[in-house]
Amino acid sequence: MIDINEKSTTISVSELTQRAKSLLEGHFARVDVEGEISDFTAASSGHWYFTLKDSESQVRCAMFRSANAKLRFKPSRGDRVQIRARVSLYTNRGEFQLIAQHIQPAGDGALQQAFEKLKTKLFEEGLFGVDRKQPVPNSARRIGVITSASGAALHDILAVLERRSPMTEIFLFPVPVQGTDAPGALVRAVDQANALHQQHTLPLDVLIIGRGGGSAEDLWAFNDETLARAIANSDLPTVSAVGHEVDFSISDFVADQRAATPSAAAELVSLDQSEWSQRLDDAQRILQGLMVRRLKQERAVLGHWRARLRHPGTTLKQQRQLLDSRIQQLALSMQNRLKFQRSTLTNLAKQVESRHPGRSIEHHASLLAQRKRELQQLVQGSMRRFRTTLAQHEQLLRSLGPENTLARGYALVTGPDGQIIRNAKDAPAKSELRIRLAEGELAAEVIDVDTPKDGVSD
Repeated sequence: MIDINEKSTTISVSELTQRAKSLLEGHFARVDVEGEISDFTAASSGHWYFTLKDSESQVRCAMFRSANAKLRFKPSRGDRVQIRARVSLYTNRGEFQLIAQHIQPAGDGALQQAFEKLKTKLFEEGLFGVDRKQPVPNSARRIGVITSASGAALHDILAVLERRSPMTEIFLFPVPVQGTDAPGALVRAVDQANALHQQHTLPLDVLIIGRGGGSAEDLWAFNDETLARAIANSDLPTVSAVGHEVDFSISDFVADQRAATPSAAAELVSLDQSEWSQRLDDAQRILQGLMVRRLKQERAVLGHWRARLRHPGTTLKQQRQLLDSRIQQLALSMQNRLKFQRSTLTNLAKQVESRHPGRSIEHHASLLAQRKRELQQLVQGSMRRFRTTLAQHEQLLRSLGPENTLARGYALVTGPDGQIIRNAKDAPAKSELRIRLAEGELAAEVIDVDTPKDGVSD
């Protein structure tokens, strides 16, 4: 305090400004001031300098890098804000100023204003564009999860995948999901998951990032600009699952797909085991269709070869050998296919059994065994019919052969040169003949020849 009766003493400008600075800083420990920002400058050093004004006055302000690095948004000219600051005086110019320690949008809905501002900025940059989105797999086998190791979100995701797809592998990237350290930890987890995937150290199909419900402040880490850009630049498909269905975050807009809840995210990227069972049923029907078509093809081939049988003997043997070869090929083909399918189904059954498959898988395994027996019976029946038909044709051919004709009382007459005699004129008188009967042969000599006259024989 200055006594006006005290004898005047001349002081320097520096001393005056230092006294004024001490007086201001000693009187005002901390103030909360509201106003509009003008002349905002972000220096290369990281410090911010701006003017805070209202309708009647203005004051110069500074906010050093150590303080503004903790803010969730960056103010700009024209913003109406509330600042928490200490009062000081810049002695080099003798200017009264405020040293800001915290800034937030003024009025109700400060977080919402910051949210809308960042949302508009990223939208204008095109980070929400559909053309940037990657397709998200609906039956992922390896899933990366970025969330708290002790949160409800992880429990919900694990419960859904255990029920729907127990064979799915889950890799957790544990992070804090709220507080000042959360945004940086989330960004590092996204970068780490992508680096491991690109290096083939940990190949993943999809990345889920999120947390359970909470207040707007609790969820604010997922509205961080650096995190938004990390998600947008991810090589891995990303699913954002933050809070409940009514909650929206910046991460939801930049991710490849938004899920209303962590449980919904797990359902989105997994295939229910009942659908796997349906796929097995479809594969079985396809296999049966292929077998039926193959049997028809082989039956057509056999019919073709049967049609070409014209004479007994060597041709018949060749056809029988070819038939046996076809039957063996068919049997071998079916055995190999059944062996392959049996091996495939056995492997799948083991995988499903190792993940607690349930009664549905046992039922389908029993049904498959029944179908296999029915198929084997069908193949065996078809082969018996083929052999029966072949034996009938062989019997028919033998019944039409020359041996059966001789057995019915006919004889085969040949001349001295062994040629068959079909006309009486081909055997002149005194020529020697051989007569073959059903049993034995006769030697004969032609005594007289009686040839047909006028086309009619006696």
